[in-house]
Amino acid sequence: MTVESVRNILRNRRGITPVLSSLLLMVIAVAAMSIAITATYVITDNLHDTMGERFIVEDVWFTTGKISIYLRNVGKVSIRIAAVYVNHTPQSFTPLELEEDKHGWLNVTYSWSSNSVYHINVVTNRGTKVVDYYTSPS
Repeated sequence: MTVESVRNILRNRRGITPVLSSLLLMVIAVAAMSIAITATYVITDNLHDTMGERFIVEDVWFTTGKISIYLRNVGKVSIRIAAVYVNHTPQSFTPLELEEDKHGWLNVTYSWSSNSVYHINVVTNRGTKVVDYYTSPS
């Protein structure tokens, strides 16, 4: 093989362009699929946690200067209470986190009146809420 024949082979670049374009197309397709898979994982993981989050209010006590709410986590993930609303107004409360199958008291600072109906809304950090009406004792 002579130097002239090697130069002729290097000058003939008709086959290089389709190979490079195919390679570039494969790289773009792999990158797009990895982004799609990552997005799907993030969305379904958050959906799994949200769907697995459940809690119930077992009891409500009206004591001097506060409302005590007894909560039970019946879901498959731990919960953290993010907000409590009494009559659609946000209230201060003691922080509460409940692991799976655990229960505890949520103490809400509130001056209530006897023999009145209160709309109480308890919301977790994932947005799950329990809403109901409770009547204070007379």
